[in-house]
Parts: sequence; structure tokens; C-alpha cells
Amino acid sequence: MYKITPQNNGLASVQGFFCAATNVGMRTNHANSGMSDIDGDVAFIRSETACDISTVFTLNKFQAAPIRHFQKYPKNFKTDFILINAKNANAMTGEKGIEDIQTIMSALSSKHKVLNPVMSSTGVIGYRLPVEKIISAFDMLDFNAIDSDKTARAIMTTDQFKKELSYKIELDDGSSFNIAAICKGAGMINPAMATMLCFIVSDADIPKSDMDEMLTAATEQSFNKISVDGDTSTNDTVMLLSNKLSKTYNKEAFKEALEKISFELAMMVLRDGEGASKVVEFEVKGAKTVEEAKRASTALSNSLLVKTALFGEDPNWGRIASTIGASGIECSEDKFTIHYDNLLIYSNDFRELDPKREKEAYNIMKQDRFRISCDIGLGDGEYTAYGCDLGYEYVKINAEYRS
Repeated sequence: MYKITPQNNGLASVQGFFCAATNVGMRTNHANSGMSDIDGDVAFIRSETACDISTVFTLNKFQAAPIRHFQKYPKNFKTDFILINAKNANAMTGEKGIEDIQTIMSALSSKHKVLNPVMSSTGVIGYRLPVEKIISAFDMLDFNAIDSDKTARAIMTTDQFKKELSYKIELDDGSSFNIAAICKGAGMINPAMATMLCFIVSDADIPKSDMDEMLTAATEQSFNKISVDGDTSTNDTVMLLSNKLSKTYNKEAFKEALEKISFELAMMVLRDGEGASKVVEFEVKGAKTVEEAKRASTALSNSLLVKTALFGEDPNWGRIASTIGASGIECSEDKFTIHYDNLLIYSNDFRELDPKREKEAYNIMKQDRFRISCDIGLGDGEYTAYGCDLGYEYVKINAEYRS
């Protein structure tokens, strides 16, 4: 057995990791982020020893330069350093974008001993990195600092709050290991990962093969199940690093902790959702197959008509039914049912909302979190995706994204 306990000090809770951030002048406008002028735009995470690293990257065909730079390393390489910048995605910058990273890493190596350093970027697409500005950070950063809060805030873009979690995992024999993560993401979120960066670090003595297997599975059950707006970024990245310093490992415990930290961070992304006011669970069951349930559930989480109905707190079940029908799965209106939480909204016997049930539905939709459950009535396929509402603030933020 084991016990998983939340910690309060973020990345600092994991043995052998250091992190900090500074501002080199890329971040000057905080109107959409709620951030103060002291927040950084260049950050790092480093380990005192070499780490195995596992990754999940965006499915966007136009992968950004940092991802392409990462992919130039040999399979199963080790690293001890991640450099992260905000405000500039270094995407759609061609080979010059990769060369800029190599120039930056060469300058880093002259200041600090690093092993196979990797880079991750977030921000506006289509502009090359301000190389000299980023290099100037190396004279300002303390590479032995541990400032998880500042690091988590430095990677934010349109985020309204930092996303940072950590857990201690204690085994029955008294040994323990730690896992912690920071994440950014609020918009351009689609279940093919999000416009998000997530960095997970651990001191567990975990085999690389387990890291690869578990990270893929955890991402599929968390970041790949959420949608703010149905868009997929060029830079989406989840990284898992372990330096093994605890000399302790339990596969079942690590799997649960990784899934827990990934799912909770994904829910934070939805709550942030660029003006979102509610998180909604879209459960589809009774489909012919799991694949059909997933198609319908994902369609609901992506639908703009559904999202705006959520924002308006309008219990218009017609948008739910229409979206499922349009998803192309096999369905029948005679067998189909819809529940908001435990309230029956639609069935063959109750096709019109009476005033009492409409009022109850309205009260459910005023909550900041609830479930919409749709039973197709044709099989055993089940899938749950997660989404949020879409309101005026989303349009404002994205209309002004470059300003």
C-alpha cells in the first residue's frame, strides 16, 4: 500500500531539481494575464543529475521549432536542463527557428554545464526568437535557485492563474518519492492536447519504459480529454523527467500519482478557459462502440453552440441532441436520453421540458461544475470528455492576442 499526500511547494518538493525565472523584456503587456511587472518571460528547470525524459507532443502537423529541435536528439537521450520562454512560440520559423535554439543553447553551455538541453516555447506564432534577449537571461538567472512559484508564473500567457501541483508518495516500508508539475494553458485547447506546456518532474527511480507508457496513458485520460475552443496549437508539450534520486519506486503508486496530477492540471486549464465560468463533464454511454462514444462526447466538448448555451445557462437540450446526431454515430431518438446531473432532460416519454424541470435544469446550469450525460441506448460504448463555456471574454482576449 501507499499514501499520496499533496505538498505546497511545487517543483521544490522534488529532490535535486532547481528552477527560476527572469524578465528579459519580452513580456511587457499583462492586460490579458493578470500578471504583475515582476513576472518573468524566461524560465528554466534543471536537475543536478541526468534525467530520463518522456514526452507527448502536439498532433498539429506544423510542429514548432522547439519540438523539432528536441526530435534531433537520439532516442532515449538524457537531459538535465529545460529552458522555457513565453510571448514567442518560435513556430512556423523554419530551419532558422531551430538554428536560433542551437545558438541559445551554445551560449547557455558557455555559462553553465548542461547535458542535452531542451527548449519549450509559448506565445505568438510566426516570429523568430529574440535570441540576444534570451541569452541575456543567463547572466541574470541563478541556476541553483528553487523558485517554483515564479517559474510557474513565467510560463503563463493568457492564463489568469498559475497551475502548479506536487505530491509525496509514501510506501509501507517508510520510503518515499515525489512528483510535481507546472502547467500553462487557457485557450487554443482541443482534445489533441491543448495550447499548453506541462513539465512534470519526479525523483522516483522509475524505468524509462514505464515513464513512456504511463505518460502516454495519463495524457490520454487528462489533457487529451479537454476542450476550451476546439483548436490545437503548434507547441503543445508534456514532459516527464525523473532523476531517480529517491532510489524508491512503486509502479502502481507512480501511475496513480501521475494520473492524478495530470487530470487535476487539465481541470485547472478548463477552469481558466479564457473567460470560462463553468467546467462540464460530457458523458456519453450506451453507444455501439467506445470509438462512437468518444466521437460524440468530443463533439459535445467542442461544439460552439453547446458552449454558448452553457454560458447563457440555457437548458436547450436540442443543441446536445443535434451535436450528437451530427457527429455521425449510430443513434435513435426513441432510445436516446439526456440528463443534467441526475435530472432527466429528454427521453422518448419526456420530449418537452415542463416548467418544473426547466427550472431545475436552469439551477443545475448555474453551478460552476456539472455533468451532461447522454445515453445512446444501443450498446456498451462509454467515453467522457470535458469542456467549458465560451463567453465574451474569450473573443476579447483572442481578438487582442498580439497587442
